[in-house]
Amino acid sequence: MEPRMNLFGSELGARIGKRIHAVSLAIGESTLPKATRELVQLRASQINGCGFCADIHAKDATAAGETSLRLDLVAAWRHSTVFTEAERAALALTEEGTRIADAHHGVSDETWARVREHYDDDQIIALVSLIAMINATNRLGVILNNQGGSYEPGGLAGVAG
Repeated sequence: MEPRMNLFGSELGARIGKRIHAVSLAIGESTLPKATRELVQLRASQINGCGFCADIHAKDATAAGETSLRLDLVAAWRHSTVFTEAERAALALTEEGTRIADAHHGVSDETWARVREHYDDDQIIALVSLIAMINATNRLGVILNNQGGSYEPGGLAGVAG
């Protein structure tokens, strides 16, 4: 299966891609832990069925030192012992923020309270923005039919540069 279109193949697409990348750079400058960022992006990508983004975040997480055990268990995080309470709160927020259209009622007060226990205001802004951006990026990947499997770790740095 071939991608339907190269986002960066037109002037407008390249401008949009660069702006999306700029938001991810700002989030990356936050104190939200990199491991949490990768787990969140991987989980949202799994939920949204975006193989392209799941490939990126699994490989980038591995390159950053994440274990295969934790990556393998992201989809079953509720039934796993390998995630911290802070990571579990972030993963719950990710799922509730991603599944809005699945007859879900948005983010529960319980999940929000758990997030507030573990993260400061700037980290929460980064986390919420990350969830919004990975959902947008997943939709671009799925709509454009970008396939997972060929990503090389660190490859995004040159894509939107």
